[in-house]
Amino acid sequence: MTITNNKVVSLSYELKLDNSQGETVEITDADSPLVFLYGAGNMLPKFEQNLKNLKIDDNFEFTLVAEDAYGPIINEAIIDLPIDIFMVEDKIDPEMLRIGNVIPMQDNEGNPLEGLVIGVDENSVKMDFNHPMAGKNLHFAGKILDLRDATSEEITHGHVHGAHGHQH
Repeated sequence: MTITNNKVVSLSYELKLDNSQGETVEITDADSPLVFLYGAGNMLPKFEQNLKNLKIDDNFEFTLVAEDAYGPIINEAIIDLPIDIFMVEDKIDPEMLRIGNVIPMQDNEGNPLEGLVIGVDENSVKMDFNHPMAGKNLHFAGKILDLRDATSEEITHGHVHGAHGHQH
């Protein structure tokens, strides 16, 4: 069996920035593998393309340039917000507005998003709403651990059910 649409893929990987010698960002192993429905649009398209037709026990290694991963850094996603929107009971929590802190917020339509605090002064908070991996090249190296046909329910729902997947 090979990786094609509507297969449930389980894999381990090590994600590094830029290349095989880059800073390690994330590791998944056989005890907590990445499990996903191939072709359902839940993964980066170029990530999936690099796994197509692999089999159980196959190793993989590839680099995605930023444009094929989470895109370039968008300057318009770095904005100054009035500091008063962060007031709780007429006070500002300095711990919350610490540089490097990630704050859950919402856009104008109520969609959740996360902002990284990159600057604070007495009137405003400079926040970066780019994806944390925007502008970065991503190097993946790993192994296909398991592969199976998706159930009709998984295909209909567009995600994996059961162990390591979405539960109902």
